[in-house]
Amino acid sequence: MPFGNTHNNFKLNFKVEEEYPDLTKHNNHMAKVLTKDMYAKLRDKQTPSGFTLDDVIQTGVDNPGHPFIMTVGCVAGDEESYEIFKDLLDPIISDRHSGYKPTDKHKTDLNFENLKGGDDLDPNYVLSSRVRTGRSIKGYTLPPHNSRGERRAVEKLSVEALNTLDGEFKGKYYPLNKMTDAEQEQLIADHFLFDKPVSPLLLGAGMARDWPDARGIWHNDAKSFLVWVNEEDHLRVISMEKGGNMKEVFRRFCVGLKRIEETFKKHNHGFMWNEHLGYVLTCPSNLGTGLRGGVHVKLPKLSTHPKFEEILTRLRLQKRGTGTHTHTHTHTHNKKHPEQLLIYSTLNRHRSRQSSLLPHNK
Repeated sequence: MPFGNTHNNFKLNFKVEEEYPDLTKHNNHMAKVLTKDMYAKLRDKQTPSGFTLDDVIQTGVDNPGHPFIMTVGCVAGDEESYEIFKDLLDPIISDRHSGYKPTDKHKTDLNFENLKGGDDLDPNYVLSSRVRTGRSIKGYTLPPHNSRGERRAVEKLSVEALNTLDGEFKGKYYPLNKMTDAEQEQLIADHFLFDKPVSPLLLGAGMARDWPDARGIWHNDAKSFLVWVNEEDHLRVISMEKGGNMKEVFRRFCVGLKRIEETFKKHNHGFMWNEHLGYVLTCPSNLGTGLRGGVHVKLPKLSTHPKFEEILTRLRLQKRGTGTHTHTHTHTHNKKHPEQLLIYSTLNRHRSRQSSLLPHNK
C-alpha cells in the first residue's frame, strides 16, 4: 500500500515488542482492544488480496483521537478483513455497537411501508430532509486498499449500472476529473459536490490516493437521489428533498437502493452482505444497514437561549453549521442523533437503530 510501510515484510524480522505501536496516548476503539499478544497473533496474517493487520490499524495509530471523542481507529480493506482479523474487529464492533455479539444476526428492514408517520414534519421549521447509506460492491477490495485499475473498474461498473435506471431515477454521471466548469459550479450550488478528503482519519486510511481519478457523482434528473462513487465507500447513496416529508424521502431511498442492487446483480456483482454484519462497509461504525438520516431545521431564537446546549444534550442531538454564516445569525442547524436522527424513533420500532447493528433501546 503506497501510503505507509504496512506491506514491508521485513517487519517480521523484528520482535513483536519492536513493532508493536505506541498506543499509550490514544483514545479510539482500536487502541482500547489491541494488545501486544493480539498483535503478535495477527501481524503475519493477511487477506487474500493482501490486506494486513497494520493496514487495518494504521489510521488509528496515526490519529490518537480526542480525549472526549472515541473514534473507531481502524478500517477494512476488503470483505475478508472482518473474518481474518475478527479477534480485533469483533470486540471493536461490540464496543462501538453497544454489545453486538459475534453470534448475533443482523436484521434489516428497508420496507418503507413499515415507517409510521414522518410525512408531517412542520415545513415552517424543517427546511430539508435526507437519508443516506453506503454500499460495497462484491468482488472488489474497499477504498483503503484498491488499486487504480480496480477503482476504475468500480467506477465503470457503477456508471453502467446507474445509467440503466429509468423513471424517477433516470439521471447522469459526472466524473470529478472530467466535468466542465459549468457542471462543477452547478454541483457546488446544489451542494452535491464532494471534495478531496482532508480529514487525517481518511488520509491515514489511504482514501485520497490518486484523487480525483475514478471518483464522481451521479444524480437523477430531479436532483433528489444521488450516488457518490469511490469516496469513503464504493457507493454512497443519498435521498433528499426540501421540506419535511421524511416518509417520501425514505420511500425513494428504499426503492432506489433496491433498484440499484438489482441492477448490479444483473452485472454479476451484488453488494457485500452477510447475516452477521449486514451490509459490509469500510468503517466498522457503518456496518449493518448503514442508514443515517438528517433534517435541516430552522429554530428562530432557540440558539440564543442559555439552555440551548443542554436541550441538545438531553435530546441526544448535535448541531452543525450550514456554511459561512454562524448559527447565531441564521438560527439554522443540522440536527442529528450521534448515531442517527431522533425522528427515526418510529422506524426504530421495526428494525431499530438502522445506522448500526443493535436495537436502539435507550
